[in-house]
Amino acid sequence: MSNAEWGPLAGLIGTWEGDKGLDVSFHNEEGKIADTGYFEEATFKAFGPVDNGKQVLFGLDYKMAAWRKGEENSNPFHTELGYWLWDAANNQVMRCFMVPRGSVLIAGGTAEASATSFTMSAELGEQTYGILSNKYLDENARTTRYDCSITIESDGVFSYDTTTVYQHYRSSDPIMHTDRNTMTRRTLEAIFDEPDQ
Repeated sequence: MSNAEWGPLAGLIGTWEGDKGLDVSFHNEEGKIADTGYFEEATFKAFGPVDNGKQVLFGLDYKMAAWRKGEENSNPFHTELGYWLWDAANNQVMRCFMVPRGSVLIAGGTAEASATSFTMSAELGEQTYGILSNKYLDENARTTRYDCSITIESDGVFSYDTTTVYQHYRSSDPIMHTDRNTMTRRTLEAIFDEPDQ
């Protein structure tokens, strides 16, 4: 089995870090939108195949953590846990993850197996690529849309740009929360196994 089974996700296999992160979001303490620079670590461990009847998926077991610049020795201000999936028969790439604030989402999009750039999105209320939140967040900071663009370079570098749109109780207009970073592969770990349980 080769990394080709993972289609456009093959270039993400490994352990990554990036110190060029920029988070632009609403800061509750200040009551306004502000920037936060961050350092990030992420791992993508390959697994598969996973059989869903006639559907066959290859995936990446995914974990990430981000620290504000200068706070790398403290608790991360953001973490994610989930899977990235590739459905070759339908040219679908997916990102399924949860954050410890009580939010989960499945974003997806169409891509070719050889693609080095692709996008995924999710919308509130959709039954396939959708978003769920806990009761408090649904009432106070309801996420309505998520978009993610990935670009994989050939020299062990990838970058991402995400936009999360949400309705905050302190704002009459939707808030655009953006995150972007450029990541460098630290190690290449092609682990062909079942996902972590």
